[in-house]
Amino acid sequence: MRHTPDLSTACWRKSSYSNTNGGNCVEIAEGFPGVVPVRDSKNPDEPGLTFPTLLWTSFVRAVKHGEFRSN
Repeated sequence: MRHTPDLSTACWRKSSYSNTNGGNCVEIAEGFPGVVPVRDSKNPDEPGLTFPTLLWTSFVRAVKHGEFRSN
């Protein structure tokens, strides 16, 4: 059984790709061993999701290398 961390005290940080135009942005919180909490910056009152740190790191690396660009 997995333990879901209490995110009520999380200090959220908006993506550096975020802007003030209300685009599709995410926020992450640090300080949760083994997981990265993620939430939609447009809906901060909705519950966040948690991803294992290694999977989140792999995802971010793939995004930076353009692996999800559409033609």
